[in-house]
Amino acid sequence: MPVFAAIPGANPLPRAMALMLLSSMCFVAMHGVVGRITQELHPFEAAFFRNLFGFIVLLPALIQARFRPFRTTKLHLHGIRGLANGTSMLLFFTGLSMTPLAEVTALSYAAPLFATIGAVIVLREQIRMRRIIALAVGFVGMLIVLRPGFSSMGVGPLLVLASTVLWAVSMIDIKILARTDSSLTIATYMLVFIMPISFVAALFHWQTPTLHQLVWLFALGALGSGGQLLFTEAMRLADTSILMPLDFTKLIFASLLGYFAFGQVPDLWTWVGGTIIFASTVYISYREHQLAKARIPAEAPAK
Repeated sequence: MPVFAAIPGANPLPRAMALMLLSSMCFVAMHGVVGRITQELHPFEAAFFRNLFGFIVLLPALIQARFRPFRTTKLHLHGIRGLANGTSMLLFFTGLSMTPLAEVTALSYAAPLFATIGAVIVLREQIRMRRIIALAVGFVGMLIVLRPGFSSMGVGPLLVLASTVLWAVSMIDIKILARTDSSLTIATYMLVFIMPISFVAALFHWQTPTLHQLVWLFALGALGSGGQLLFTEAMRLADTSILMPLDFTKLIFASLLGYFAFGQVPDLWTWVGGTIIFASTVYISYREHQLAKARIPAEAPAK
């Protein structure tokens, strides 16, 4: 059952685009909350509460579904995804606590590049010259953002990049899980596995949150789970190749939030590199969509 009710007979594309924009706003706002709360609490503790409150936000949907989303035959894959996603989140929150929002957003666009490479290795997907060139261009964009040898590379961007690699592993896992499990099942098991991982990590840096901090932490969990549900619903309503260009609004939202909330001004190279990375991921997404459409007639049974 869709999370957001549709108007019967209406064109789903405008709604999908609106949901994608709202999802981008939620994720950028979540990153802003991470930047705010990690000034007072350790990033590992922020990650734990993001997962705890994120699960609480999902509970009404689980209750409505009578907890059927817990049924799965791929528990081992959910566990692998939880380990990869959990480690990625810990690295990402730590990197985000010391890196400007716009730079974090620009580097996070590289996840589909790593996922494409992983799909070739793990899923044995074919890759042709056009996508190889797009990958190379995307990695050039990453070098432009990081500028090794031209500026001092901080630990923060490197942690964000490492988290992006692990998130790509999670993306491949999701691609396999989506063949049999619902988006709610995938989102629920992610939190079920990540909660204990982030809790153990947080114990080494535990500081009991104040009521004021708990409000921020609840907002963190609500924005994270809300953004995921909005994103999933948007992807259900429209093709990835159509929605991907809207994902670039994250860089715009992140730049605005970083400036007004933290006084961060992204430099020109962050914009140039981020745009290049994003353009390469959009092209790869478009090519995958075109190839998938071309395979449908070929795989259709003869009548």
